[in-house]
Amino acid sequence: MIELHYGNTNTFLIQSRDGFLLLDTGYVGELNAFYKAIKAKGVQVKDIAFVLATHYHPDHIGLIPDLTDQGVRLLLTDTQTDAVHDSDRIFAREPKLNWRPIRESEATVLSCSDSRAFFRGMGIDGEIVSTPSHSRDSVSLLLDSGDCFVGDLERRAVLAGYDRNLPLQRDWETVMARRPKRIFYAHGREENIF
Repeated sequence: MIELHYGNTNTFLIQSRDGFLLLDTGYVGELNAFYKAIKAKGVQVKDIAFVLATHYHPDHIGLIPDLTDQGVRLLLTDTQTDAVHDSDRIFAREPKLNWRPIRESEATVLSCSDSRAFFRGMGIDGEIVSTPSHSRDSVSLLLDSGDCFVGDLERRAVLAGYDRNLPLQRDWETVMARRPKRIFYAHGREENIF
């Protein structure tokens, strides 16, 4: 796994037999910073097979159109299909960004329950699970190695009212049932679980 730092959103590259899986992309307009970040890690765009967004908020999807134009395939869960264009109106307020909507018709769409078999075919041991307490389209990538990528899932330890937030509790029960060793957030530092 390679962690990339080039904007306000942590993004990750997970190695597979077919190339890398890019998890989240950052905001529109960060393409040059993305290029510098992957170059520093010895990676080129042609080495990236798929991109998966943990959810379709602007700071997680901004580079998807640029990357799919260059041959990276969008991986989309069936829990996300209705949210793909949720950020279009936000980007439209900033015409200088030249936002082009995501072409979900070209995506590889799979259910979370089919994700393990899909990833196994790529040589990745893990699965995508729906964790909708942050937004209805939020997903987490849980690898059998113990690395868990939870996007903007709220941290349990610092959230006031966690004991009254049943959807968040259910999401964390789903994640913790996989016995994670490290939790990677889209914002902030990783959390080691002992």
